[in-house]
Amino acid sequence: MQLGDTYSMSGQLDRSILCYESGLKIQMDILGKSDPRVAETCRYLAEAHVQAMQFDDAEHFCKKTLEIHREHCSPASLTEAADRRLMALICEAKGDYEPALEHLVLASMSMIANGQDTEIAAIDVSIGDIYTSLCRFDEAVFAYQKALTVFKSTKGEHHSSVALVYIRLADLYYKTGKLRESISYCENALRIYSKPVSGITAGEIASGLTEISAIYEALNEPEEALKLLQKAVKLLEGIPGQYRTVAGIEAQMRVMFYMVGRHVDAWKSFDNAVTKLRGGGERKSAFFGFVLNQMGLACVQLYKIEEAATHFEEAREILERECGTYHLDTLGVYSNLAATYDALGRVEDAIQILEYILKMREEKLGTANPDVDDEKKRLFELLKEAGRVRSRRGKSLEKLIDSNTLKMKKESRRRWGAFGLRT
Repeated sequence: MQLGDTYSMSGQLDRSILCYESGLKIQMDILGKSDPRVAETCRYLAEAHVQAMQFDDAEHFCKKTLEIHREHCSPASLTEAADRRLMALICEAKGDYEPALEHLVLASMSMIANGQDTEIAAIDVSIGDIYTSLCRFDEAVFAYQKALTVFKSTKGEHHSSVALVYIRLADLYYKTGKLRESISYCENALRIYSKPVSGITAGEIASGLTEISAIYEALNEPEEALKLLQKAVKLLEGIPGQYRTVAGIEAQMRVMFYMVGRHVDAWKSFDNAVTKLRGGGERKSAFFGFVLNQMGLACVQLYKIEEAATHFEEAREILERECGTYHLDTLGVYSNLAATYDALGRVEDAIQILEYILKMREEKLGTANPDVDDEKKRLFELLKEAGRVRSRRGKSLEKLIDSNTLKMKKESRRRWGAFGLRT
């Protein structure tokens, strides 16, 4: 178990999980399946799988933890509340917002029973996140403002918790079209980070800057977003165990380079990020698959089509395994791979992939969905052009590249920052 902790702190999640699993097996053989120490190990495994973005495995171990703690702990215990907060995080990551909300409400009730006002406020922030995801914006504002009042009174107006709520409000107001309010809350958070009080860690500031950068990106200010990401990387460089978080932020920087047309910088930076992640044992994670896809897109802009195809192929293999065949990110990589095959003159391979994508999208989305119609048009274009003499850069390359994969979703960015840090 100590070896697993050490691997976790150094960012080597695969090795950490293997150690925890070995420890769990020994514990269960000696202590039985319902010993509290088994629950503790199951929680370690759940957290490690969350960091590795393996949410089904994380849910499995978190359920075991809850079952054991319900057997041994009193009702509405702080231990059960902590388990439910973790389960809510897992459910949110999977897009299961209603179960996540239920776990958070139960956790909040336990905290109220134990008089944990600050923890209640932290849960209110998470509840606000769920309401935002459900487009229940008025309820989200109420939850955030409630948490903000508590944090200001208990921790002070310049605490990182206050900055976090400002960021959440900025994101919400952007989504509701209130851009002036969104920018104002971003500026409030940045003022706190510019003069951090004692107790604010570099990791907290870096995570906050990363989230603010996503909002500036959405506001079509990529240069400002890029500056914030660069500051975040500087804060984390040299801190042990943060290579995965740094690689995640660097991957977002590549997207910014890509958006402002600095394609050579994007390619160089992606190459560095891929090397870091390979060296750190991340080559099997879904996150690594996302980064490889972005690397492939950078190669396309530099007409490194064969290299792009290699990255897309590896990304497809990883995302198909980790996210599933029907996942939209997996299908997006398939679409990008079809485009590169077309550009390389491998028309039949491109057609085969597009036919596969069309079948998957029809089964998942239905034949009337606009995305399905787009795939039909792409396939028709390739079938029409089949048999012609083609240039190295296929005519349909730009049209076929899946636009949804050109930049990371803001919700995903929050996960990279949260899951890359072990507390």
